[in-house]
Amino acid sequence: MNLSSKKRIWVMCAYLAPVLAGSAGFATAAGAQNLVAAAVSPSESTAESSGSAAPGGNLTTDQELRSRVQAALHSDPYFYDRHVSVSVDNGVVSLRGIVFSDWDLHDALRIARRAAGQNRVVDDLSIELGGQR
Repeated sequence: MNLSSKKRIWVMCAYLAPVLAGSAGFATAAGAQNLVAAAVSPSESTAESSGSAAPGGNLTTDQELRSRVQAALHSDPYFYDRHVSVSVDNGVVSLRGIVFSDWDLHDALRIARRAAGQNRVVDDLSIELGGQR
């Protein structure tokens, strides 16, 4: 991971920490650094989030993966995520809801796949142009 990627992750985490914590305002430096440390070491989290650890799936890693994908969709300045929901079952990420253009559909999938790492992303999004399906 190069330096610019680490900077982008830190900035994204500093912005998203209050959103994930459910509070308003800016994140503390320590909180942002903890989030960066978790995001910078994906080798540990991707091994855990594969969903093959237990037959029923690991709910904690599914929740972490869901949070990571939601945070990535929300933090993208060019993607409107209000109508997109994310669910994770046994490491498989599903995107449901509506987007407003073909471009948004491709953006949603690109962002989710990047955040999901090696996990599969299922597209269940609909395109709604001009308020009509």
